[in-house]
Amino acid sequence: MVNNATFSIKTILTGAQMLFVAFGALVLVPLLTGLDPNVALFTAGIGTLLFHVVTKGQVPIFLASSFAFIAPIIACVQLWGVPATMGGLMAAGFAYMALSLLVKLKGVATLHKILPPVVVGPVIMVIGLALAPVAVNMAMGKSGDGSVQLIAYDQAIWIAAFSLLVTLVFAVWGKGVFKLIPILAGVIAGYSLSLYLGIVQFDAVTNAQWIAMPAFTWPEFKWQAVLFMVPVAIAPAIEHIGDMMAISQVTNKDYLKKPGLHRTLFGDGLATTAASLFGGPPNTTYSEVTGAVMLTRNFNPKVMMWTAIIAIILAFVAKMGAGLQTIPVPVMGGIMILLFGSIAVVGLNSLVKCGEDLTAPRNLSIVALILVCGIGGMHIGGSEFSLQGVSLCAILGIVLNLVLPKADEAT
Repeated sequence: MVNNATFSIKTILTGAQMLFVAFGALVLVPLLTGLDPNVALFTAGIGTLLFHVVTKGQVPIFLASSFAFIAPIIACVQLWGVPATMGGLMAAGFAYMALSLLVKLKGVATLHKILPPVVVGPVIMVIGLALAPVAVNMAMGKSGDGSVQLIAYDQAIWIAAFSLLVTLVFAVWGKGVFKLIPILAGVIAGYSLSLYLGIVQFDAVTNAQWIAMPAFTWPEFKWQAVLFMVPVAIAPAIEHIGDMMAISQVTNKDYLKKPGLHRTLFGDGLATTAASLFGGPPNTTYSEVTGAVMLTRNFNPKVMMWTAIIAIILAFVAKMGAGLQTIPVPVMGGIMILLFGSIAVVGLNSLVKCGEDLTAPRNLSIVALILVCGIGGMHIGGSEFSLQGVSLCAILGIVLNLVLPKADEAT
């Protein structure tokens, strides 16, 4: 029998509040990668509901777009198009599931042995730093590759600076719920200034219907895109463990044991695979929601299910999606400067916390090669297939970690 609390007004409103907290970062990924924000809302909702089915409705978490995939999606779309990118993301979801099986059979320690911080840390740093030029170009009013000046530099730099400043103020000095919405605050501030300067174009909003089916894109499979995207799943999978530990500490429940890390990893993988079926960005557990749970002390997983349902409903509001796509380039660029830098710091922090001597020849070699090959744009292969970016770095790091002898073995 369904508990009446599931359908209470308070539960539904709290679910809407959680979506408000996650909204800015949720739609940022599709806006940056050229995917449809309405589809991202739809797939975040579907993915969250699937996650709760897999985890038996025990974890108070909402899944949404993963920042770790921004750079690979942009590169993959340029090389093989959106449908092939979706096929690659589906394969990445299956990689998640394979990792969950590994955890189930061998335990978490095996995962850490194959993917220690000395590998994962610099890979995460590459995810952030490799896109630094894109953020700077957009902040200056250019397209991501810098080839086209979309908005005059004099206007763009002020809009980007204002967006960044407001984001910083909310992130550093914000209190309560305001500390949880720095990206949303930055977007609203930058958009408001853009409106004042008269550079926002509303034609797309005027022409859009109020209610319409999201622009779903069905996946197609190209082995090049699959091999390019699968290794990217490594970084968010490792971050997932940290997310689960954080939400466990907040709620005083050990979700790594019940429902089990293998179930939560599988839920992430299933959600990512489901998202790719419709043309949405991959899904992962969401740190903003963890903060909101800690602030509100609302540990009811049913709240997150309502967050998912509300996201699915909003996905069919076509004018909202069209409005999101009117956000000017420098607004996104200003926020991306902080965002991509923050991702790099997450990787750096994992290196610092691991406590290993990074100047030891083995560790130094692994970290150095990953960083230079990733940030420098190294690629291996030809026109048919090329390994590059995060994919190349992840494979390189894993191979070096397995091949190079540890200090006690080298003596």
